[in-house]
Amino acid sequence: MDFQLQDKVAIVTGATANIGRAVALDLAAEGAKVVAVGRDADAGTRLVADCKAHGAADAVFVAADLLDPASPAKILAAADALGPVDVLVNNVGGNVDQGFFADSDPAKWMADIDLNFGTVLRMTHAVLPGMIARKTGAIVNVGSTAGLVGDYMLPVYSAAKGAVHSFTIVLAKEVGQHGIRVNAIAPYATIPTDPAALSKGSRFNPESGLFSKGQASVSEEDRAIRQRRTFVGKPFASAEEMAAMVTFLASGRASFITGQVYPVDGGALL
Repeated sequence: MDFQLQDKVAIVTGATANIGRAVALDLAAEGAKVVAVGRDADAGTRLVADCKAHGAADAVFVAADLLDPASPAKILAAADALGPVDVLVNNVGGNVDQGFFADSDPAKWMADIDLNFGTVLRMTHAVLPGMIARKTGAIVNVGSTAGLVGDYMLPVYSAAKGAVHSFTIVLAKEVGQHGIRVNAIAPYATIPTDPAALSKGSRFNPESGLFSKGQASVSEEDRAIRQRRTFVGKPFASAEEMAAMVTFLASGRASFITGQVYPVDGGALL
């Protein structure tokens, strides 16, 4: 199936681990020119080589931290060297902390909000002028099922992902007149397929300790509230399953789809 992505310039943020890495490789397999953004230069070098092996028309890595307001301009300059930006995948995100809101540290709230929502605003703001001028473009934001139903013990993260979803919808209304489509996916329980490919900054990297933190203090009631099940024969999604939906929404095959937030959840929210 032709996804009409050959030679299209696609920026993927948070590209060196998990969903972002899978998206970059999937777009590469469709012949896109991939601009992979991340903080881990070693992981970025590996990713560029893998993208080219998968069939990318070209691939470059941009070492950048999107928490830095100056990063979008740097990323856009690298992308422009390959051609005008056709696709933006806003994938950067993650939870800075977890726990009950009543016990949370107000000093950490903005970290969650900026990582998950501020990065989307900054990168989108950077690419829109070019897309508007050319009257074409596709933006795919990576939200979360947490933004739809609220992930227990992730209150600020859930709120930030909800903001990503709302922004997706309102932006689609705003830029549709310029031929630009904006959609989002809401992943559920996605784990890296290849742990060896994780970047140092990934929250899935065992060295982060994020998921083991505080588990000993979680009560049986808390575990019960967290409990969900899927209806597809497995409890977790692969990053490639998320990437498939992103690639479709970024492609010409989805030319009549905009302003939508698609749960990719195995039925867990049913």
